[in-house]
Amino acid sequence: MKKIILQAVFLCLPLLLLAQEPIKNRVQSVIDSSHANNLVLKQSFEINAPLDAVWNAYTTKKGWESWATAKAEIDFKINGIIKTNYNKNGEIGDDSTITLHIINYIPKRMLTLQAEITKNFPAFMKADEKDLFNMILFEEISATKTKVISYGIGYKKNEKYMSLMKFFIQGNEQSYINLISYLETGKPSVKY
Repeated sequence: MKKIILQAVFLCLPLLLLAQEPIKNRVQSVIDSSHANNLVLKQSFEINAPLDAVWNAYTTKKGWESWATAKAEIDFKINGIIKTNYNKNGEIGDDSTITLHIINYIPKRMLTLQAEITKNFPAFMKADEKDLFNMILFEEISATKTKVISYGIGYKKNEKYMSLMKFFIQGNEQSYINLISYLETGKPSVKY
């Protein structure tokens, strides 16, 4: 009997350790510089939440305001717009508004966004604006688990963008941690 209990403990120990893994360690970030003049920022994570909940977090006003920004305004359609403001005292349309264009999507599978480069972004990005996209893939692993893979596409392979990658990685990882926390606990890890 003692042997069976020990075997059960050894079999279950990895599952217990996995369940206790901190949210901050669940987002994987990789910069792929194998393309001639471009960098691709790939970030992926799994959420213990149904695909519908993850999709709604990316495509609705309530979703964005629950994990990503203080304020959001969304016209979700191809060629639609997502406008956000991280400043809870700001307004949609003021100087701190970020506008994302919805280039295309496949419901609950893929979403492609393109940001308008405003004064809130480094000036050197303006010349590359037409090349910069964020493609987000959604994969249902089970009825209660979803994988998200985000590709930041179009960054140039130069010193300016390499130094900017640290900022984007850190900011995106915090946003994804907020998303995971919100969908798994009902509360984002940071409130804007």
